[in-house]
Amino acid sequence: MDNRAEVRDFLTTRRAKITPERAGIPAAGQRRVPGLRRAEVAALAGMSVEYYAKLERGALAGVSASVLDAIARALQLDEAERGHLLHLAQEANGSSALVRAPRRPKQWTVRPSLQWTLDAITSPAIVVNNRSDLVAANLLGRAMYSDLFGDGTRTPNFARFTFLDSAAHRFYPDWERFADITVANLRTAAGVDPHDKGLHDLVGELSTRSDDFRRRWGAHNVRIHGSGVKEFHHRVVGDLALAYETVVLRAERDLMMTIYTAEPASRSAHALALLASWAATEQVAQSTV
Repeated sequence: MDNRAEVRDFLTTRRAKITPERAGIPAAGQRRVPGLRRAEVAALAGMSVEYYAKLERGALAGVSASVLDAIARALQLDEAERGHLLHLAQEANGSSALVRAPRRPKQWTVRPSLQWTLDAITSPAIVVNNRSDLVAANLLGRAMYSDLFGDGTRTPNFARFTFLDSAAHRFYPDWERFADITVANLRTAAGVDPHDKGLHDLVGELSTRSDDFRRRWGAHNVRIHGSGVKEFHHRVVGDLALAYETVVLRAERDLMMTIYTAEPASRSAHALALLASWAATEQVAQSTV
């Protein structure tokens, strides 16, 4: 990906999201575009308009940490956005190549010990890579995401499922939120490793086939996928409201494990128990075929 273009688009979209009122400055005069003017961002960051304009055009090479921090404060960037800006600056300097994880093969091989760990977890548990491929799951995780696995001829991918499979609109009751999350995760991954050809190919495919994806990709939103609550509508057990915790695997830095749990004694906990029973029945049925 073109680093200068990424920097330009990211900073301009962040600037457009900050109103003068939110920045605590007078909203004088008519504005042709939403958000702050370059001069206002420069003043908030304590630098000249010319210098900020140069940075916004994509020239982040050699920029100091204090300047990046000043821009982040002026644009009120959250933790994920600050991290993304830092990755873009590292890429501009060429320093990201020194810390980038080794390239992974397109066909992922899950270590037996990782699968054993997943199988020991009694709640739905999955492992996802930076391209949103679902590369491993335990029995309950496969049952929960059964719609993603299809005929088993292709690695399940959350982005393709969300934007190209009509079942996603049933599985995700709040589809718009999940679509936003999915794209923000991919945009964050692109900032970490902008040379990932598999990610380039995925973004190109989805941009060509989905207007919804293309519009969200152009928004340059990023996020940290850590914890929270998600709601699903499973085709067998119905509605599920599940808390999730996501951790990065130390042995595989571009793999993340997510574990889902339900509030004890809740309707979702009962639905998970039904899902476990259904999964076990399906497993037995498949083993006898």
